[in-house]
Amino acid sequence: MLIKIKVQTKCKKEEVIKNKEDSFLVKVKEKPIEGRANERVLFLIANFLNIPIKKVRILRGAKTINKILEIKE
Repeated sequence: MLIKIKVQTKCKKEEVIKNKEDSFLVKVKEKPIEGRANERVLFLIANFLNIPIKKVRILRGAKTINKILEIKE
């Protein structure tokens, strides 16, 4: 399954907001330095979907705010 993510970094509160069936807004506290924000995004999405973090990976957009994640079943 593929999902679209828009990431906001340097937020005061971390949260995952579901916009559509396959579209999410993810707010993280981390700055986009050395992949820290991406790691946090993967962690938050895995927790939101209640799946292990190993089943989530960034397919496209590792260096942009718009990402496509692959969720392995």
